[in-house]
Amino acid sequence: MNTIKNIPIDERLILALDVPSVAEAKALVETLGDSVKFYKVGLELFMTGEYFEFVKWLKSKNKKIFVDLKFFDIPETVQSAVRQLRNLGVSFATVHGNDSIMRAAAKEKGDVKILAVTVLTSLDEGDIRDLGFNKEMIGNEVTIKQLVLSRARRALQIGCDGVISSGLEAPDIRQELGEKILIVAPGIRPVKNTDDHKRTVNIEEAFQNGADYIVIGRPIRQSENPKAEAESAQKKIRAIFSA
Repeated sequence: MNTIKNIPIDERLILALDVPSVAEAKALVETLGDSVKFYKVGLELFMTGEYFEFVKWLKSKNKKIFVDLKFFDIPETVQSAVRQLRNLGVSFATVHGNDSIMRAAAKEKGDVKILAVTVLTSLDEGDIRDLGFNKEMIGNEVTIKQLVLSRARRALQIGCDGVISSGLEAPDIRQELGEKILIVAPGIRPVKNTDDHKRTVNIEEAFQNGADYIVIGRPIRQSENPKAEAESAQKKIRAIFSA
């Protein structure tokens, strides 16, 4: 568990605003109130055409913002895209963990912390074999852990600030790279998972494994009382870091 970086406890929970409209996103933010300080805004809201206006609205509400657009393009395009983010006051942005893409993003990041996507939590060992990721590593067959570690290592060397990684791989990243790297763990599930995230952990496991932040979406958004669910998550986080 990382307590060294002096991250405010109530900012360690990031709520994934994966909803179909800005109106729905605003209503959820208002409902959650002070129970959530940090929001991830991704591709679904980007496609509404009101993405950047919404980011500015979140900023006006004194929320921290994680732009999760997972940039994946030629380096010059990625570099220009990250440059555009610098004036929006966002805290995090994601890029895919290819060297030239990470290098381009790191070059233009300014105050934006760049997080490299290692292996999506919707993928398992069979998926990475099917996608041919074993060719990225030297050897007969790469495991998810090896691929995540390779990309995390290179991300830090290139100048990224952290990685998006399942909490299952967080202990290996932390052991090898120490506190120099931010680890943001998505796919947090309170119980055995049945949706499209295949590599999941619960809140306690994520932080005990070395995550700095966790991202929770559906377990809060789809609960009968989202604010109570968020407050429950925050209570668990406070207990972990107050122990």
